[in-house]
Amino acid sequence: MRILIAGAGRLGEQAAYLLSGVGHQITVIERTRGRLAELGGHDLYRLVHGDACEPRVLEEAGALTADLVLAATGEDEDNLVIALLAKRTFAVPRVLARVNDPDNAWLFDDRWGVDVALPAAAPMVSLVEEAAGASDTIGVVRLAAAGVNLIETCIADTSAAVGRALADLPLPPDALVAAVIHEGRPAVPDAAYRLRPGDTVLVLTTTTAESVIHDVFQSASPSR
Repeated sequence: MRILIAGAGRLGEQAAYLLSGVGHQITVIERTRGRLAELGGHDLYRLVHGDACEPRVLEEAGALTADLVLAATGEDEDNLVIALLAKRTFAVPRVLARVNDPDNAWLFDDRWGVDVALPAAAPMVSLVEEAAGASDTIGVVRLAAAGVNLIETCIADTSAAVGRALADLPLPPDALVAAVIHEGRPAVPDAAYRLRPGDTVLVLTTTTAESVIHDVFQSASPSR
């Protein structure tokens, strides 16, 4: 998907990292040059300087061909304007907007072009991933002191992993299934555990990318 993120604060940065990490084309719009400089130096996503409340800036950033816009600034009025422009002017199919002040939550609906309102108090990265429907495999957290990443993946009905024992899956040498959550109940599985649709799998790894874990658990089985 082609995704525009307006605002390069904590939510914007985390969303950009998450969504670009699973293969989406991300453009981040930020009006503060200092913040843009802090984000520079990598090629995970494109950076655009400007005020996303201006139609010209949205158009230059790619709003005409965007599949999703996330209005993630720290100002509710800006997020509403961005959402309305995205939906009404550029006909973006999916528009998400952050709600900074809970008292303003009633404004964040389809009248302002908002498909999904994101409360500021919610766990933002997980909420963005769920609302965008962008991925079934995400990096949850990096445990810096231990030098490992925790990756979460949810098993789909069509996954090649359904019905297979963990011991039979081609996990990389540095990856370990730490837990499986089935019907809301977490457990530490043994090698004989067979995965079921709806299972959430938590994987610990030092260097393996999320895309590799996705391929192990999510690649559609030819027989399904």
